[in-house]
Amino acid sequence: MDFGFDETTSELRQRLLEFMDEFVYPAEARFRAEVASAGDPWGIPPVLEELKAQARERGLWNLFLPRTHEFGAGLTNLQYAPLAEITGHNPWIAPEAINCSAPDTGNMELLSRFGSEEQQQRWLQPLLDGTIRSAFSMTEPDVASSDATNIATRIERRGDEYVINGRKWWTSGAMSPRCELLIVMGVTDPEADRHRRQSMILVPRDAPGVEIQRSTSLFGYDDGPHGGHAEIVYDNVRVPASNILGEEGDGFRIAQERLGPGRIHHCMRAIGMAERALELLCARTAGRSAFGRPIIDHGVVERWIAEARVKIEQVRLLVLKTAWLMDTVGNRGARIEVSAIKVAAPEVATWVIDRAIQGHGGMGVSQDTPLPELYAVARILQIADGPDEVHYMAIARRETRRYRQEAITA
Repeated sequence: MDFGFDETTSELRQRLLEFMDEFVYPAEARFRAEVASAGDPWGIPPVLEELKAQARERGLWNLFLPRTHEFGAGLTNLQYAPLAEITGHNPWIAPEAINCSAPDTGNMELLSRFGSEEQQQRWLQPLLDGTIRSAFSMTEPDVASSDATNIATRIERRGDEYVINGRKWWTSGAMSPRCELLIVMGVTDPEADRHRRQSMILVPRDAPGVEIQRSTSLFGYDDGPHGGHAEIVYDNVRVPASNILGEEGDGFRIAQERLGPGRIHHCMRAIGMAERALELLCARTAGRSAFGRPIIDHGVVERWIAEARVKIEQVRLLVLKTAWLMDTVGNRGARIEVSAIKVAAPEVATWVIDRAIQGHGGMGVSQDTPLPELYAVARILQIADGPDEVHYMAIARRETRRYRQEAITA
């Protein structure tokens, strides 16, 4: 395994670092001010559209789509990893600015892999252009969604249409005024094998019967500029049969295909979040004194900083290994490593951010730093896209498989 940057990665990385220094970091204060003054938490801050134009001019656009796709930059996962990490330094501005923001990234991957030509023309191209947003509607409030086969929403074929009935929540992106597409997972055949009961279907957000009940917050943050998270009721929503994504019964498999790349993208950005927190911790404690010396010189703080560096380097190597495996043996062949990084990266990010908050004192929990919101984003990753417990279970089953088989045959 060689994790050195090739020429393409080095060039894009340098361009992206310059973009962050020249445009993103200086725009942070304006971004917050525009969000606060808009009066609409779901509005689009004008500065974000300006940043998107600057990113496109510099060729920093749709970098997330891997080489196997005909759309996007054609990078490998290993090439994209250090780029996604950089965007994690500001997860509210940078990913959106370069059109690499969830849930659109995962939805674009699904449409590029499983969408029909008509679906790609209607939905994928505007998403690639950054002119619309989308949402992924899978999680439900009435079942344990950590087991995707529990999903109860019904998608029933009636002639040339499908009729959708159910309730979803944590439908990320659905509160955005630019959201035009909902990718909905539900049951098409309740009598089929448990992994063949579900399908995915494309639903226009303005379709009759789509009822946005409320937004759900993350530790009190509405996540507005990213499109928020919605609870939605689908009440006899009718869409053409041609809106099915892939084939009937493919829903569970497609979900796994989507969530694997999505998980590694989150983990890449989580490393960047940890790096930003560590930078803030060092800067804050170096500039303030307590008990006669700079806070950064106190042993407990030195230990935090040293441990943070060790933890970040360890998890970065694991993420790079996973990216390399996804490129060489495919998403399915790397599924256990994906589970490993899914628990490791958010755990490291929350640990580092928590120490940075502590090092800032009262300022660390205020709106004067990005740390509280960074913590909220990192913490939700221990639940989103499969809770840690499910991933630990998958890792343990893989690790103990041989011993279980030997016990059966003994």
